Amino acid sequence: MALTSEAVVDVADTQLTMIRGGSGKPLLILHDELGYTGWMRWNEALSNDHELIIPLQPGFGHTPRLDWIMSYRDLGCFYQRVIRELKLGPIDVIGFSAGAYIAAEMAASNPDLFDKVVLVSPLGLKPLEGEIMDMFCLTIKTHLLHTVWNTEAAEFAEIYGGGMSPEQFELFEEARSESTRLGWEPYMFNPSLGHLLKGIGDLPTQLVWGVYDDFSPRGCIDAYKQAIPGAKINDIADAGHRPEIENPDAFIDAVAGFLS
Repeated sequence: MALTSEAVVDVADTQLTMIRGGSGKPLLILHDELGYTGWMRWNEALSNDHELIIPLQPGFGHTPRLDWIMSYRDLGCFYQRVIRELKLGPIDVIGFSAGAYIAAEMAASNPDLFDKVVLVSPLGLKPLEGEIMDMFCLTIKTHLLHTVWNTEAAEFAEIYGGGMSPEQFELFEEARSESTRLGWEPYMFNPSLGHLLKGIGDLPTQLVWGVYDDFSPRGCIDAYKQAIPGAKINDIADAGHRPEIENPDAFIDAVAGFLS
């Protein structure tokens, strides 16, 4: 297993908690709206050729909330400053769900920041068909169950199976509260993002989607493809909103091949 470290970095006028592991070309990982799930099979596989850099979003874990960040566009600008101050760019990025929304905002604002972009089950654009699931009206347990199609997946059971401690519950609810604050209106998309994404040129972009995802519907992928015609789509079989957990082998093959 790759050696990982967690450190608090004084950057962008805050104390940003950052996990790093692996070796090779830097790869920025932007976690989803529920936070960092821990080091998993896909992390280990990609860490053979990349140094994974995983910041904990402000308001998540030990990273303090920043009140001036009022939208996912603000958050994308914050991460741009982090990359500049740490001299990490240009860098590859993988964003998951709301993390993909952040990555898309960053690419739209400054495509030169990235070499390659992977958007997994992305939010951020209004679906051409269907609706993004209203996660905030659900209990956390129901919310979690809607993020997967295959609840028997080994890593899902390992991470989310069994009872939920009071500490875990509080972390989830704090994460959901921050996601609500940033993405409530309009609900988890930015009406101007699609227009701005049309200006990213030939930035290599991969869209990854689990074919049974009812959380981020196919219409989200279609909206991204419309905004980024050159984007490559990888449909992951036997998976819903969390293909990296539900079908890790297919996910690793798709993403590792794209990044290489």
